[in-house]
Amino acid sequence: MDQEDFTADLCAEQIGKLFQFQDLTGIESLPTCRDVLQRHNWDLESAVQDQLNLREGRPSVFAGTSETSSAPTVVVDPTRQQIFNSESSGTGNFLPFVIDYILRTFYNTFVSVVRFTWSLVWPEPRPPITDPVADVGKFILNYESVYGNGHPVYYRGSYKQALNDAKQELRFLVIYLHQNDQSDCSNFCSSVLPNSNVISFLNESNILFWACEQDTNEGNRVATALQANVYPYVAVVVLRESRMTLVGRMEGPVSPEEFIRRLRSVFEANEAYLIAARAERIERSFNQSLREQQDRAYLESLRADEQKEQLKKEKENQEREERMQKEQLKKEKENQEREERMQK
Repeated sequence: MDQEDFTADLCAEQIGKLFQFQDLTGIESLPTCRDVLQRHNWDLESAVQDQLNLREGRPSVFAGTSETSSAPTVVVDPTRQQIFNSESSGTGNFLPFVIDYILRTFYNTFVSVVRFTWSLVWPEPRPPITDPVADVGKFILNYESVYGNGHPVYYRGSYKQALNDAKQELRFLVIYLHQNDQSDCSNFCSSVLPNSNVISFLNESNILFWACEQDTNEGNRVATALQANVYPYVAVVVLRESRMTLVGRMEGPVSPEEFIRRLRSVFEANEAYLIAARAERIERSFNQSLREQQDRAYLESLRADEQKEQLKKEKENQEREERMQKEQLKKEKENQEREERMQK
């Protein structure tokens, strides 16, 4: 879609806002700029502020709250993932992960059935209320107290909010799960995350970076959902074929250079899904705009026909009244002439 086709359904004011938004945010992709503006109903100030919030790690207005927002279901399927561990730099040793996934699925199903049966006999007490955002904040605070402020921008919301924003914004969500007693995690935090190239890479506009400690309630829930086994654990989730999908994960120690290479490999393999989703949104918006234009044209035509019919009726009524007045005058004149003849 060239620029002329891309803006064909936009009015002059919207085109102006599109390029102004691009200048203010530095987002090079016009389809991305349009997608953001459309979700903000072309409110330029709101759209720009939301992008600034995300760059600073704050949830967008579409993320909801950690209590009320519902997280999209994440598809966790090894056949859709690039899997890396500390012993390999690619996806070569893939079969063991598939076998592990099948065994883990059977095990989790068995455990779920046992827990459900047990709960029918001995109901568990209500779990304590937790604060996912506080768990995330705890990790960031601990990280900065130990490793300093040199790190990528952390998303300062819950996992649910991060998923919602990644889905709405059509971004890659990079997830890091940390274990305090793991030396490999300490090395990852001291050598990988503070690396200037890693920071620049993760702070790109199409990436959200979320992290949490595994031993917190929020971190444990995410670790269970994403089937984390070895730490440091890094996962990549993205909207793929209309569903949030785990498309890559790496477990164990890694160098900064290899970390970037692996992430770039996952991004390149899945970028087409984001492009397709963005194009689908634009096409849907274009079709909606076209329908609205057709509806407006139909209503205007209908109003014109109604006005024309109304004018026709008014003209007919006026002509009828004029005829009646003429007939009345004629009768009055005839009566007057008759009276005059009778008087003679």
